[in-house]
Amino acid sequence: MIRRAEVSDAARIEAFLAGYPETSMFLRGNLETHGIGQSDHEHACDYFLWPAEGPLRAVFGCSNNGFLMLQCPGREAEAFSAAAGALAGRQVQGLTGDAAQARLWLKALGLSGRLKVDHVEPLYDLELAAMPRADLVWRQPEAGDAALLAAWFLGYEAETGTGAAGMPQAAEVARDRARRIIEAGISQLLLEAGRPVGMAAVNARVKDIVQVGGVYVPPEARNRGVGRRAVQALLMQVAADGASRAVLFSNNDAASRAYEAIGFRRVGDYRVALTDGVVALGGVPA
Repeated sequence: MIRRAEVSDAARIEAFLAGYPETSMFLRGNLETHGIGQSDHEHACDYFLWPAEGPLRAVFGCSNNGFLMLQCPGREAEAFSAAAGALAGRQVQGLTGDAAQARLWLKALGLSGRLKVDHVEPLYDLELAAMPRADLVWRQPEAGDAALLAAWFLGYEAETGTGAAGMPQAAEVARDRARRIIEAGISQLLLEAGRPVGMAAVNARVKDIVQVGGVYVPPEARNRGVGRRAVQALLMQVAADGASRAVLFSNNDAASRAYEAIGFRRVGDYRVALTDGVVALGGVPA
């Protein structure tokens, strides 16, 4: 049996997920920021607990904007099937999590053949005290950077096939994303001669752990270490702000080499899966 979590379950969920920090950042960050059933924010989640009674062995999440997350370390088939049934009828557009767990849940959800993106990416971890410092210049993006960031987001989505790539509203979505990231204050721009040449952002934070995402270098600035330095600048800033550990997942070999150069060590594999459009879950295991 599985049940939908209540507000009173928050501490229990956090205690369970804290045992798997590298692969639980979205679940934990959304819980800490938005609670359970207390927000209409796009990243706020409904959480489902398995089993319904007794010691907690799995947590499944579905955000308001249709992204699925999970932590099911025992990979029990019964848990995946129960979670698929609990989410029947939900509109979803993607799933992230530990690679092996995510593969099994995608199958139970009947989504394995309905994906436009299904990446298994190396997962990395870094204690920030061990990261070498560098003489870098960076700053948070400002309102005047909006057009530049929108162009970067368009380029990133076109290259990766994610987001609104290829859709008529792609430019509008990119402009909105630029506005939101400027307002959120979660990103840093690496500067050369006063000009932004690359960026990196925090896409989840729980206590003193950050998850790095949103790393982008435009084509004209590639192949000279800009991505590595952009991440390093971001991490120097978050360390100054109190973070002590960082995790990230990498979508290409060049990025992996850049992360390893500043001390990241591989600790597993992470799956990023996006459906081909918004999909209504049937709740019937594949």
